[in-house]
Amino acid sequence: EIKLVESGGGLVQAGGSLRLSCAASGFTFYDDAIGWFRQAPGKEREGVAFISTNDDSTYYADSVKGRFTISSDNAKNTVYLQMNSLKPEDTAVYYCAAQVPENYETKWYEGYNYWGQGTQVTVSS
Repeated sequence: EIKLVESGGGLVQAGGSLRLSCAASGFTFYDDAIGWFRQAPGKEREGVAFISTNDDSTYYADSVKGRFTISSDNAKNTVYLQMNSLKPEDTAVYYCAAQVPENYETKWYEGYNYWGQGTQVTVSS
């Protein structure tokens, strides 16, 4: 059974940092992709970042470029999202999702077939 478990969320002041983790089980990183998404109250879910476990290629939403970094530790089957210079508008539930195997036919924020339960990130002003 494939499972994704997020951790690392919490409350932080604006300008602060958090690192989210997405621990994957039930498959071994090889030719897959992991994405981070977020959903704020009353808003649609949006893609935040993407990484290919095949070649480590990454994509980011414009709103987080230069502030967030996605990385993968294939030995631990874990993907991280380092979030710096956090803003109140980053407040949301953050989800990780997986394409198993990587879907080369869709945009980076589409085509995910497994989802975690989410972790809350709250940035106070």
